[in-house]
Amino acid sequence: MPSDTRSAPAVTVASPSRPERLRPARSRRPPSNPLSTVVLVLFLLFFTLPVLWLGLAATKTDDQLVRDHPLSFGSWQALRANWETLTAFGDDAIFRWLGNSALYSFLALAITLCVAIPAGYALAKTEFRGRRILLVVTLVVMLMPNATLVVPLFLELNAVGLIGSMWSIVLPYSFYPFGVYLAYIFFSTAVPAELLDAARLDGCSEFGVFRRVALPLAVPVVALVGFFSFVTNWTNYFLPYVLLPASDRFPVQVGLGELLNNVPQFNPTVGELAVQRPQLALATLLAITPVLVVFLFSQRFLVAGMLAGATKE
Repeated sequence: MPSDTRSAPAVTVASPSRPERLRPARSRRPPSNPLSTVVLVLFLLFFTLPVLWLGLAATKTDDQLVRDHPLSFGSWQALRANWETLTAFGDDAIFRWLGNSALYSFLALAITLCVAIPAGYALAKTEFRGRRILLVVTLVVMLMPNATLVVPLFLELNAVGLIGSMWSIVLPYSFYPFGVYLAYIFFSTAVPAELLDAARLDGCSEFGVFRRVALPLAVPVVALVGFFSFVTNWTNYFLPYVLLPASDRFPVQVGLGELLNNVPQFNPTVGELAVQRPQLALATLLAITPVLVVFLFSQRFLVAGMLAGATKE
């Protein structure tokens, strides 16, 4: 009888001592949308080119600024000459204006943080009569344009004799309802009530709960409120322009307006204190540098503060 020469299919059995390795499936990236790339590039050029032009304008003479290519570099000699002319204007007025801006902004920032963070915590975690009305008033004032408050602030400060003083700028700068609202949102969403209740059971007072438990967790939102408050105060123009009659107390934003009034191309009636356009560009760079430095140092805290409360466990 002929034997069947066909062999049975081989069966492989995985050895328990050498298990088969499962390769993870490779995740395929979705194809990039060329339209979104083009839009991002356009936005990058839209925000980068003016700053680049401003930096290059400070390295040119006034004739080079008009004649040469907008994105061409001038010379280090022209930059040094512009610096010397700018610092000589008004007996180092640019440094006096920068010092005033730093004094007003940082002093108001300290008052804002001491008021806005506890106020946001109180609105979020405590119950008291009139709490909802106070929150609504905070939202309404936050949505009001700053220009609508200038005349009432002028009348109030004039009634108490503060017009022209440092406090006529610092006190209105310290009024920052947006910071109260940010702190309220953070404490309402990112700080669990059970954690605060546990601290109360351990014998902490309400102030102790805020200082020992809530405040250490609120470092991101403190940085966020501080950054927004500093930028708002540093770039404010209209309020100090109305409340400060003397130029030696001007912040740098109002000082830039003073320099602009002394540029012959914008004001043909200027005399000996004429300022050229490259020097105005250099002064603008000096005015925006502190905001850029603060942003770079606080970027990590800003991202954490913006994402605080975005997810809920």
